[in-house]
Amino acid sequence: MSRRNAAVKREVLPDPLYSSVLVTKVTNQVMLDGKKGIAQSIVYTAMKNAAEKLGESDALNVLTTAIENIKPKLETKARRVGGANYQVPMEVSAERQQTLAIRWLVMCARKRNERGMENKL
Repeated sequence: MSRRNAAVKREVLPDPLYSSVLVTKVTNQVMLDGKKGIAQSIVYTAMKNAAEKLGESDALNVLTTAIENIKPKLETKARRVGGANYQVPMEVSAERQQTLAIRWLVMCARKRNERGMENKL
């Protein structure tokens, strides 16, 4: 990691159906080999199915609640003090909380033994 300049954060455009940046980030995480259309259909179907199962009318609200429930508040980082490494708990920034939550959601969905990514997610 370079010590000179911090990496520039690229702005993510909102998705066409829900106009949400969160849905775009989930879609980008689900996407494999640049197949964005397939990833979008997977995410939209999964959101619709989840909303129907929970009896909600707004699928975006279901996704937002799921991400909020997954977000970590603290994480441990290794700190070296006098030749010994200590695990020090530190607060997680809001951007990293969201990134970790989306990553964990998609990773755990891929590990499930169901048929079709829409059902897993």
